[in-house]
Amino acid sequence: MTTIVYLALGGVLMLCLMGLRERFAGFMAQSPSDYALTEPRFDLRQHLHGDIKCDGVIYGPLGRVASRFTGDFVASWEGNKGVMREHFEYDSGNSQDREWRLELGNDGSIRAEADDLVGEGQGVQSGSSVCLRYRIRLPDEAGGHVLSVTDWMYLAPNGVVVNRSQFRKFGIKVAELVATMRKVEVA
Repeated sequence: MTTIVYLALGGVLMLCLMGLRERFAGFMAQSPSDYALTEPRFDLRQHLHGDIKCDGVIYGPLGRVASRFTGDFVASWEGNKGVMREHFEYDSGNSQDREWRLELGNDGSIRAEADDLVGEGQGVQSGSSVCLRYRIRLPDEAGGHVLSVTDWMYLAPNGVVVNRSQFRKFGIKVAELVATMRKVEVA
């Protein structure tokens, strides 16, 4: 009986330590203030404007690539309000379209809406980064689950945007996305 109690306590302790590591030293521990002084400055109106090409992968819960995709975006801004239309092609042959409606506050805050969001997304531009948090409903063919998303975008010195997102259900990471976005040069 004592061995079982020690094993159970050890398991609980390990789960607590893993949760603390994730909270204070992992992806979720980042804060916009961590990037406040970094350069170049990320301005959505400048860096996500016009025609944009996207390439990325989605990792499943075990860390293996579950899907690869390409995307073509068109983003336009009128003052602090913008629309970004996305078209994705997946390696499965499926495609997906999304339209983001974005509004920037004078303090760097971001308000985001899209048809597959549950509620409204909230975020902030800070230094060379953008963080956006929202809840998204997956398509029926993907189970229709509602996932919590933490979406970080980092501006590279050459203007490429590197996107890393984690998707969680009940606080447990179920997928991760890594993608690049770059402006399409007009010939």
